[in-house]
Amino acid sequence: MDNNTALWISKMADPWTLTGPQVRLSTPEYDWECVGYKVNEGPYVLVRNGRVFLTYSASATDRHYCMGLLTADAHSDLLGARSWAKSPVPVFTSDDTTEQYGPGHNCFTVAEDGRTDVLVYHARQYKEITGDPLHDPNRHTRAQKLGWKPDGTPDFGVPVADAVEEGA
Repeated sequence: MDNNTALWISKMADPWTLTGPQVRLSTPEYDWECVGYKVNEGPYVLVRNGRVFLTYSASATDRHYCMGLLTADAHSDLLGARSWAKSPVPVFTSDDTTEQYGPGHNCFTVAEDGRTDVLVYHARQYKEITGDPLHDPNRHTRAQKLGWKPDGTPDFGVPVADAVEEGA
């Protein structure tokens, strides 16, 4: 296997004990997953609308870092690789307009209203990095509303710009 990381799934007895075979769900195959390094990492799951959405981060941790998406029917065999469909394009990427670069390593939560889905991720405020991007400490946590498309799939939008405090 000529890649740096891949996404695997297995049945577990508890949070630290695998009990089933390890099944590879995804390996870097698209150009956008292979910039700098061949990476599929940091998966996170969201279950909505009868489907399971598995996000993951891809490529080097510079401005090319982005999020991909696997989708499965919630009633399918989630331990079977064939149950999952992989998006051929990234679902969340750097944005020059908002000056947010390398969004990834996400998770989901729900806002205080108990209904609004929230995407939590990290990104940088600048595009160019000197040296190894893994050693650049400026990936800051961000949160924004996660929307939904009419077909029931998540609408990640673009990374929102940093807020400017009034009087600053």
